[in-house]
Amino acid sequence: MSTTLLPPVVPPPRRRPTDLIYGSDDRLPRATLGLLALQHLATALALVAYLLAAARSAQLNTADTQSLLSVTLVGMAIATAMQAWGGRAGAGRLLVHMPNPFMITFAAIAMQRHGMGGMATLTFVGGVVALAISPLMQRLRAVFPPTVAGVVVCFVGISLVGVSVRHALGLDADGVIDGTSLTIAGVTLGAIILCSVWGTRSVRLLALLIGIGAGVATAAMCGQMHGGAALSQTPWMALPTIHPPDFSVTSDLLIAVGLISVLSQLDTVGSVIMMEKIEDAEWRRADMRSIGRGVQANGLGDVLGSLLGGYPTAISSANIALCHATRSTARRIGLLTAALMAAIAFLPQVTLALTLIPTAVLGAVELYAAAFLIVSGIELIASRAVDSRGIFTVGLSLCAGLAVMFLPALPRHAPHSLQLLVGSGFIVAGMTAIVLNLFFRLGTARQVQRAFEPGATPIGEQVIAFVERQGGAWGARRDVVQRAAMAALEAVDVLQQDERRCLCGLRGMFDEFNFDIELLYDGPALVLPSKQGGATPPLSVDDLDDQGFDAAIEAAVTRVSNTLVRHWADRVVVGARGGEGHLLLHFDH
Repeated sequence: MSTTLLPPVVPPPRRRPTDLIYGSDDRLPRATLGLLALQHLATALALVAYLLAAARSAQLNTADTQSLLSVTLVGMAIATAMQAWGGRAGAGRLLVHMPNPFMITFAAIAMQRHGMGGMATLTFVGGVVALAISPLMQRLRAVFPPTVAGVVVCFVGISLVGVSVRHALGLDADGVIDGTSLTIAGVTLGAIILCSVWGTRSVRLLALLIGIGAGVATAAMCGQMHGGAALSQTPWMALPTIHPPDFSVTSDLLIAVGLISVLSQLDTVGSVIMMEKIEDAEWRRADMRSIGRGVQANGLGDVLGSLLGGYPTAISSANIALCHATRSTARRIGLLTAALMAAIAFLPQVTLALTLIPTAVLGAVELYAAAFLIVSGIELIASRAVDSRGIFTVGLSLCAGLAVMFLPALPRHAPHSLQLLVGSGFIVAGMTAIVLNLFFRLGTARQVQRAFEPGATPIGEQVIAFVERQGGAWGARRDVVQRAAMAALEAVDVLQQDERRCLCGLRGMFDEFNFDIELLYDGPALVLPSKQGGATPPLSVDDLDDQGFDAAIEAAVTRVSNTLVRHWADRVVVGARGGEGHLLLHFDH
């Protein structure tokens, strides 16, 4: 496995982070590769709790639950392998798949109404929707900007808080905390944090596995390990029972699943971005082609899994958190994880043993993943300049989703056919973010020109206000907006060195790849010294005597401003059009 030749990562990272131990294309020692793959496998298998929750809600028997879990593992393995392999089939990232947590309610309803085949139909429809939108991802950049993806990622973390706290504290129907569960969860989470923050390089690689092991050991000492009898009666190897799709599923379920599939791809957008940011210290923007291939792998895995009767899958955010904790993103880990996952699908005794992990341990892992997702979502939102439009988009979307979570009676006022949709805070928050983002784009021009107001505030302040205002309206990256403001301010100083020049206006232009600020002026053409023009000789005392102190200082300031303009901007262009001069400052976005 360590010698497998993989398709290259496109685009390659600009600069590798100093704390990244193993990058996408790195080869690992076999022992390290095996340990990391086991951690990812254990994390993904721990999250089959979502599938088990749907099975319990649908009142499936043990045999059907075991078969459902086995065929779902095959679908998870297919999608994980395609994501890790990359090329034309996947994102080329270490993205491990898990049972989709947002499908629990709808899958349970489908199994109750139409049996196992009905649930397989939902998986098939979700996969087809993902495949349909995957070629369009590059054109949907405006629909899925980092701000909207950040809202979805953040809300995924928020939605995990309730269930993770219930699992970690062992809350009963009356809200009473179970002390034993609290102890087990505390040991698990504490071990993960200690290893991730203060552990050595080798210990950080095993942080999650050490935490789960500590939690299981604590549970065993507290007498909380159960299921030994069932385990002894389960065969070592067996073929799972296949339940093909049953296309008699009602339309309300199909519509709900279609919307969830679209929003799940927003989670895919956020997941790929988070992996890109872990691997690239100079990350600038999402690569929509890579994201499109990630969506394609997600859809193809679900379509193939549905033919076996599998449960819908999604990218596991907990495994991304594990990548962050271990500082390892090698794709070979994903390939080995997928191989182990597929093998376990035919080993029901091993599968059952791994699903017997105590609920409190799962709660601690979920809590760790929730914290990582909330912070990652906030970072995505904060990576772009935000004006009042962005504030309302983010704030109202989160408020809408939280309102559904905090007021479960609210969806009952909606028409019966829509209650399934508006009853999900995840759907409400995601759709609200998409709609508000598109709505606030109305009237926002990609090119804006303003004239300076004579006698008002200083021109430098007008320039900075313009750059910051337009940067926020366009949702540009914060660092680019700051550089543009500094460069434009220095450019104003350069132009004002000659009193014959009169600044008359400025123009801003933006797309997702370019951010341009153009200063317009009347008067003599500006001549900037070339970067390759050589060093300017230093001034001597004799120079000061000949040309005067004030003139020398003015010349020095001019040279400093010229240097700063070229330092802040990626490209500077001087020219004239129709008798009007212009100074263009270009910034790669």
